[in-house]
Amino acid sequence: MGNGSGISVKDIALIGMMTATIEVVKDALAFLPNVELVTLLIVLYTLFFGKRILFAIPVFVLLQGMVHGFGLWWIMYLYVWPLLAVLTSLFRKQTSLLFWSAFCGLFGLFFGALCSLPYLVLSGPAAAFAWWVAGIPFDLLHCVSNAVLCLVLFKPLRLALGKLKIAWF
Repeated sequence: MGNGSGISVKDIALIGMMTATIEVVKDALAFLPNVELVTLLIVLYTLFFGKRILFAIPVFVLLQGMVHGFGLWWIMYLYVWPLLAVLTSLFRKQTSLLFWSAFCGLFGLFFGALCSLPYLVLSGPAAAFAWWVAGIPFDLLHCVSNAVLCLVLFKPLRLALGKLKIAWF
């Protein structure tokens, strides 16, 4: 990652900063149901810092468990957030604000479906389907809030991260 010989001190510092900002914005907006900046930050960090985000995500998930307890929701975080980073990397050549807003919105829309997977394993298809359907109003809110937050914040955050990347590397 850093100089070709593994993870550098700069990488560790960057991973710490990514983790801290994700953690802070997650908890700062926790009082609003399904309104979050985690999706947008993971998208932007993946676009700017590539594989380094795959180190920040597990630390973020571990911190969330330590702060809020290790419930079934925590298992969902183990695969949902890395999946977002992988999907983002597949579309990393995209530069359209509308694309990324739709992408973040769709991720919010399908968040509940993705999170129903443990119920599928633990309780069967009917329970997973019921859990997902019961959460659709929240998924719709998640979709809209992700899309709007991306529309408003993507460009300024991209500009700031561009400056950070130039200064950092």
